Amino acid sequence: MSADRLTQQLASEGCHLFSGCGFPAPGLNEFQFKPIFTVAGFDFNKPMLLSLIVMLLVIGFFWAVFARPKVVPGKLQLVAEIGYEFVKRSVVLENIGKRGEKYVPMMVSLFFFVWMLNVMSIIPFAQFPAAAVIGFPVALALVVWVTYMGLTFKKHGFIGGLKHLCWPSDVPVGVMFILVPIEFISNIFLRPFTLAVRLFANMFAGHLLIVMFSVASWYLLSPSIGVLYAGASFSLTLALTAFELLIQFLQAYIFTLLASTYIGGALEEAH
Repeated sequence: MSADRLTQQLASEGCHLFSGCGFPAPGLNEFQFKPIFTVAGFDFNKPMLLSLIVMLLVIGFFWAVFARPKVVPGKLQLVAEIGYEFVKRSVVLENIGKRGEKYVPMMVSLFFFVWMLNVMSIIPFAQFPAAAVIGFPVALALVVWVTYMGLTFKKHGFIGGLKHLCWPSDVPVGVMFILVPIEFISNIFLRPFTLAVRLFANMFAGHLLIVMFSVASWYLLSPSIGVLYAGASFSLTLALTAFELLIQFLQAYIFTLLASTYIGGALEEAH
């Protein structure tokens, strides 16, 4: 964990508030990792390894639960069914309707994969959200982009698809020269960009805050009044961790919600 590395450095140097050394504020280096191992000339670092572990956990969990489902579900099957129904009813059916049934597995996979990527930030020995590395949100956003763009042109054809993406209905023709470029840029370029950046920025900022206050708890810990400073910083670390749990879930929900909204828009009938 980044905070552990900085804390060990502070401890080895005897660095505290009243020792004369400055506070080693965490920065971008906390998101840079050396390769852990190499396979076929391809280096795997910590975020890549965590993403593979999360993928195997999500696939393994649902495979184990639904390979032989029981009429009277056990605890794990009940948890899986609740999660599946939550995504199906609250995300897919709300935004796409009945025609979105076929996209439920995709949305469930996206939701739990993103959520577990985020939750890794509070798991011992992992303690890093892979979504805080921009490449992972970009890859997920591209999956969504390719899906809804493909559905748009499949349903409406090439010309109809462009019109569906760029030509708003029930709008006076006189303002189309303004709206068409805006709609084109928004629907084709800004959607995947904002989808990726929203997830990345929240996980990046949350992890950086937790690391900063974790390190500050040790740095401020010293005799007399330093104990109060360290206690306040540690309390903030706990509060931020609890808040981050909520953000992790919300970001997975928002990512999946927007993905289903874009797919629902691609399947809409032309006006």
